[in-house]
Amino acid sequence: MALAQDDFLAKQYFNDGAFDKAVVFYEKLVEKNPRRSDYSEGLVACYQQLERYSEAEAFLLEKIKKGNTYPVFLIELGHNHTLQNNTEKASEYYDKALAGIEENPNYGYSIALRFQSYSLLDYALSAYKKSMELNPKLDYNYQMARIYGEQGNIDKMYNSYMNLLMNGKTSKSNVLRSIDDFISSDPENENNIKLKKVLLQHAQQDPDLLWNDLLSWLFVQQKQYNSAFRQEKAIFKRMEGSTVQRLDNLGNLALNDNEIETARSIFEYIAEKSTDEIARLNAQLNLIDIEMMDLDQRKLNSIDEQFKTLIATHGYKGQTLQLQIAYANFLTFKKNNPEPAIDILKNCLKLPLNARGKAYVKLALGDILVFDKKFNQALIYFSQVQKSLKNDVLGQNARFKVAQTSFYKGDFDWALTQLKVLRSSTSQLIANDAMQLSLLIADNSLEDSTKTALKKYARADLLAYQNKTQEAISTLNDILLNHKGEKIEDEALLKQGQLLESIKDYEAAKFNYQKITEFYTNDILADDAFFALGELYRNVLNEPEKAKAQYEKIIYNYQDSYYFPQARKNFRMLRGDSIN
Repeated sequence: MALAQDDFLAKQYFNDGAFDKAVVFYEKLVEKNPRRSDYSEGLVACYQQLERYSEAEAFLLEKIKKGNTYPVFLIELGHNHTLQNNTEKASEYYDKALAGIEENPNYGYSIALRFQSYSLLDYALSAYKKSMELNPKLDYNYQMARIYGEQGNIDKMYNSYMNLLMNGKTSKSNVLRSIDDFISSDPENENNIKLKKVLLQHAQQDPDLLWNDLLSWLFVQQKQYNSAFRQEKAIFKRMEGSTVQRLDNLGNLALNDNEIETARSIFEYIAEKSTDEIARLNAQLNLIDIEMMDLDQRKLNSIDEQFKTLIATHGYKGQTLQLQIAYANFLTFKKNNPEPAIDILKNCLKLPLNARGKAYVKLALGDILVFDKKFNQALIYFSQVQKSLKNDVLGQNARFKVAQTSFYKGDFDWALTQLKVLRSSTSQLIANDAMQLSLLIADNSLEDSTKTALKKYARADLLAYQNKTQEAISTLNDILLNHKGEKIEDEALLKQGQLLESIKDYEAAKFNYQKITEFYTNDILADDAFFALGELYRNVLNEPEKAKAQYEKIIYNYQDSYYFPQARKNFRMLRGDSIN
């Protein structure tokens, strides 16, 4: 126990920078445990921090004389002379440490690591090379590749990693993890250009699909999805028994990054080439989603016919639930026709489905019943999912829908009861949404016992859910005009700003967000407004400097914000940092 206490105190004082106190405990520890190298190294580090170099040297020479971990202590002696600007003497000891590898090549790894810890990278490389020369069974090429990168010798690093991959000495995931530190999303970045050149050279010399795979990965990092698509097509055509999973993932990435035409090409290719019924169906549904991004009456009728054709082809079965749910959502949220959608999903519930399949259908059915203002029926379906999948994210999602539906129908107390449970949800998104809604209800129930403004807000929220955007904006205007100075004002401003963005009235949306950042800086929605404003400046108004200023506010003033990680990433990207 005494030893453990001395060990703890030595490390604690050292970490706190109290080296004069730490050295006392390290001296005691070394005296009691002369063979413990970590205590010896701790003592030497204390002497060096206190600039007691002669004591450090005397201690190390004594250790070397006894033959304890000989080569590593030679490096420590060299470092001790480096700290005194005695480079000639330091080099002498470093060379002696390297010579120790001849006595035992297995020393090479620990010697190289110690050199690396002092950024003596040339010495570290020499240690690895000498070890491998003396004992061909040793392989430190992976470690050497990392050092080439640290030295800035990027070409040599890339080629080393590629050789390791070709010879089966490391995995693709290990190499990509290491390379990821050196490239950015900018295709003109020098390191990116070098990697592309190395990969193309290998691809020309060797038909292995590995090079297509790595080129596809690079193009994805650079958000050049069309170029990645060419590589993925080559892999799909040449790989025996290949599935379209990789192509599907790429299509979704392109879609999420708003590369609509590339995403369309990828999903059309899957729909045409895949021999798997479900993969083809998913691609066709993705193509319909792309069409729905820009709707008019003619397109509505065309999409309706496409859905009917797909249902005639695939029928009603458990494997194609996504088709029935997508069509039901289309009828409800795009055509404002919930009755046939409800019938479709009720028919799906008659299929032999597992618990999760039933849950997906019931959640979709509940959503449509909420749209149709059949709140009590919706609550029945949501509650069934909540009970059957209690500890599942689907169950937590169902509980949130119970709270949201109760909020729409004005049952604020029951909504709060559900939301309190969800604030500790395993899903950060659900927990964040639950926190926002519970604070909205709690804050606006205290000062107004009639909850007049809260009822108006709930109505506006429901109208927005029903895609009655202009009516929702007008209802929120009523709150802003007739409930000035009340707690709900910033909530109404934010919600209205989001709706104004959805109808592309960007100047009006900007005004709302700015009002929150100006008058409600200390309130719960300030970070939401700063982030929304940053995204608006960055993605729509093309004012990157103003966007940077909004993200910076979150970084410095709202570190616990849900938006903090993304704000920091966006800020660094706008500043020109390398973002992996």
